[in-house]
Amino acid sequence: MVKSITENPYGAFSTEDYSVFVVMLSISAGIGIYFGFFQGKKNQTTEDYLLGGRKMKIFPIAVSLIASQLSGVSIMSVPAEMYSYGAQYWIIAPTMFAIVLIINYIFVPVFYNNQITNCYQYLEDRFSPAVKKFVTFTYVLNIYLILPIFIFIPSLAFAQVTGTNVHVINGIVCCVCVFYTMLGGIKAVVWTDVVQGLIMFASCFLVVAVGVYKIGGFAEVFARAAAGNRLEIFDMTFDASTRQTFWTASIGNVFLWTGYLGLNQSCVQRMVAVPSVRHARSALWIFCVGFIVITSLNCFTGIVIYAKYFDCDPIKVGLVGKADKLLPFFVQDVVGNLKGMPGVFISCVFSAGLSTMSANLNSLAGIIYEDYIRPFNLFKHSDATANNTMKGLILVSGMYCIVMGLVVEQFGHILQMVVTIASVTQGAVMGIFCLGMLWPWANKHGALWGSAVSVIGMSWIIAGAQFAIKSGQLSYPPKPTSVEGCSEYGFNVTQPQHSSFFTPEEESDGFSIYNISFVWYSTVGTFLVFLVGIPVSYLTGSQDLNKVQAKLFSPVVHWLLPETVRRGELSVKPEEDKPDQIKEWIYTPVEDYKLQDLHTVNEHTL
Repeated sequence: MVKSITENPYGAFSTEDYSVFVVMLSISAGIGIYFGFFQGKKNQTTEDYLLGGRKMKIFPIAVSLIASQLSGVSIMSVPAEMYSYGAQYWIIAPTMFAIVLIINYIFVPVFYNNQITNCYQYLEDRFSPAVKKFVTFTYVLNIYLILPIFIFIPSLAFAQVTGTNVHVINGIVCCVCVFYTMLGGIKAVVWTDVVQGLIMFASCFLVVAVGVYKIGGFAEVFARAAAGNRLEIFDMTFDASTRQTFWTASIGNVFLWTGYLGLNQSCVQRMVAVPSVRHARSALWIFCVGFIVITSLNCFTGIVIYAKYFDCDPIKVGLVGKADKLLPFFVQDVVGNLKGMPGVFISCVFSAGLSTMSANLNSLAGIIYEDYIRPFNLFKHSDATANNTMKGLILVSGMYCIVMGLVVEQFGHILQMVVTIASVTQGAVMGIFCLGMLWPWANKHGALWGSAVSVIGMSWIIAGAQFAIKSGQLSYPPKPTSVEGCSEYGFNVTQPQHSSFFTPEEESDGFSIYNISFVWYSTVGTFLVFLVGIPVSYLTGSQDLNKVQAKLFSPVVHWLLPETVRRGELSVKPEEDKPDQIKEWIYTPVEDYKLQDLHTVNEHTL
């Protein structure tokens, strides 16, 4: 008797599963209705709509960061990465400690000291409006390229387990996301993230637990994974063309994720929504722990999937179209006979996608309004008109994501595609902020030319790499899989005796910049900013350090500034014509405890 490779036939999505999915969407919509209508009076100002009045609590913000950063792309593609290429990607988990440390002590103090709400406003204060406009444009372009992917991937999972048309479900869920993001602003986004984050963790944990049990325990899972060479983590190869090594996954991801988390408006918007630097740092450390747990769980899911199909690859027998669809297939297999569990999993994937999409829609609307609509004075600005305009922008962006689903459907490996698209501008953004905060002599000319060369250079490198992939000159072949056990399931598949896999270095006579791993793109882009920005700043007249404000630089480089500039957090500026009189009082908040000291200052004596 021929065994079935899956315990749950394709499309057997029960009433209970649909019910769980509908409940998840209803909760998200309900939160939007609550903050949009019942808490409407507390959401009337633009600051309330975008920042929650700067009174958000630490834990919800931390969970919101976790949920929004671990998108449906992560939930679906990270297990596929582990199944296809092994455990090297997991290095990103412990690396997050270094990333959060950098963000907490280099970037966060600068944002708070300058009362930044739009992180790109810093670039105008530090350099010039032209620099801000250029980087803001790259951010908007980048988000519009990536945003459709975040919500389409969960729709792909839903289609895999139900047979529903992927574009129909993509449209429905996009509408729900737009609805609650429009109505409730940042408060609705954060609290839906909390609910969705809990769903995400619970469902991932349950699916993995049942999978390990059915395979035969942890020992059997690791034994099969080791036999298939899926547990290699410390590949110390010094080769930039290798897809994933220890150095790629650690150093490369530090540049990628530091820029993505610490210098992305949707993340900065959450960091400054809490009352103080201390609260922001605490939220980021909680995020760090949560990220490590969820990422490790996602990585282990990929190992469990490989252990389940170690002798019969579902891709080779045609049951799964590509690796990014393996997880929903695995869920059908291991928990498909448990009513409601596939629905919980689909809710998990959609929760991740919704949280990322809503976070980016909210921040994107604020950026476009402030930088591209308000300066033209098309109508009288007020909190009401600003909020309504941003709601309109969210609606238009949501419709765009639905239409672009037709394009995303044609993509290959999703994780690689997302990182590649983001890296066109991610390195330039990371580089220009680091140049501004860490190199006091940099001027506006160096910043503008450095970021422009970075974007152009990375576009050239990435375009060349994509052409090489398309022409077959560059490939990142997955690790071998077996079909030896497929006959047990009724599949007649022959395992090739000789592997046709090849690596870039085997096909090339020498090193080519197009062959570098896509994980290095952000690192290269960052260094291009410094390699161009520092010399150009020098040639065009370095920034006069006696005419700068210490608060525009990270505390770690204050020792480079003249003593008169770095003296204290309180500075007094005299009028030019009356040096002995005070023109203004400038206060830079740094830590809560320092606030108490300021109350002792007698302003009347000043």
